[in-house]
Amino acid sequence: MRGRSWPVNVGGGGAGKGGTSPIVGRVVHGAAAAALRWRVALLLVPLVYVALMLVFVGWWNLEAVPVRVGVPVLKRAPPPGSVYRSPQVFQKLWPFMQSEFNHSNACVKLMMAWHQKTTQKWKPCLRKRSLQAELSPSNGFLIIEANGGLNQQRLSISDAVAVAGILNATLVIPIFHFNSVWCDSRAVRIAPFSYRLAHSVPSSIQRLRCLTNYEALRFSPPIRTLAERMIDRMVKNSSSNGGKYISVHLRFEKDMVAFSCCTYDGGQQEKTEMDKARERGWRGKFNKPGRVIRPEANRRNGKCPLTPLEVGMMLRGMGFGNTTTIYVASGKIYNAQKYMAPLHQLFPLLETKETLASADELAPFKGHSSRLAALDYTVCAHSEVFVTTQGGNFPHFLMGHRRYFNGHSKTIKPDKRKLVLSFDNPNIRWDRFKHHMQEIFRHSDLKGVGLRKPGSC
Repeated sequence: MRGRSWPVNVGGGGAGKGGTSPIVGRVVHGAAAAALRWRVALLLVPLVYVALMLVFVGWWNLEAVPVRVGVPVLKRAPPPGSVYRSPQVFQKLWPFMQSEFNHSNACVKLMMAWHQKTTQKWKPCLRKRSLQAELSPSNGFLIIEANGGLNQQRLSISDAVAVAGILNATLVIPIFHFNSVWCDSRAVRIAPFSYRLAHSVPSSIQRLRCLTNYEALRFSPPIRTLAERMIDRMVKNSSSNGGKYISVHLRFEKDMVAFSCCTYDGGQQEKTEMDKARERGWRGKFNKPGRVIRPEANRRNGKCPLTPLEVGMMLRGMGFGNTTTIYVASGKIYNAQKYMAPLHQLFPLLETKETLASADELAPFKGHSSRLAALDYTVCAHSEVFVTTQGGNFPHFLMGHRRYFNGHSKTIKPDKRKLVLSFDNPNIRWDRFKHHMQEIFRHSDLKGVGLRKPGSC
């Protein structure tokens, strides 16, 4: 019996001898398709994994690392805010800053754009009757020595008066290590006295602190005389802004940069200078076994001093135009020729004690850091807006002093953890940068709305 031939068409083959049945063809075709899909899946899985890593872990960059086989490897880029890229951001944004109309908004910003405080304006809590109260017989004498810098001495004396009040003792006015700063020259030398009193004390003791710090303590006549001249000159130079000016406490001296353990854009020369400054000032503190310095983490956490450029960019982003008059209070700025130039570029009406006072006027103060700090302190105290950039005793006391006399004085204390994020993005648009700076400005201003506790000073 002759076999029947089935017509099939698999792969172009015909029926008959050597042909393939329809069932077998379908099986082969399905197996080939499945194998192809499996290959595609195997190729896609690594790509999906890498894509997910980019999204959830962060940006990566290819960097050639000198490994044994010489193959480039993936290395994670530092998190945003870790690296000093402010000069690149400035280079990108400077044309937009120049194109804005700045000549009319400086005065408006100084006078109108501040958050309107809803609470009642504060007034000094010391009443005349409390200043004229009769003293009870003394229980003895309290003798202290006020050491340290200008504001360390201020703290020591304020606390000493409070302690004398608690003990009902007579305070013997101490000798000051820089006795030409303060008016009184009576002297008795004893052990150092500082940070001896808690911050949380009864209101009557706090009033003694206020009385001492803001009423009784006066700078010596030579300091007051020159400081008043400098203030008059600042007001005159600010005539286009209604006599109002901004003061900035800039902490970018070499020792401050060294102590912060932050890195900027000075390369190996900067590293060498900072290493020497740390060893000279703190002898081995930063070289102890097991101590690790993390500049990138310091910057992200807001611990790095702002450069003059960063202060200028921040203020321009906040809306202060190039006709704003600025007084910079500082010591000797690290690498001043390089770092101060962009701040002058952003704010041409910039003054310091060296520009406000003549060389002859400053001659008696040269070499005496506390006397120079007293000049800065007084000029800043009379400014319309005070900008603090790094913390410390100087801004701490100055903010209290301004609040004591002026109620809710205008202070900008920026959140540097947020600032560095904008300074680390060379591709940021000017409108976005301004938005970020003005958010920081509003946050700083809202933090200044304080509620006085009942019975507090």
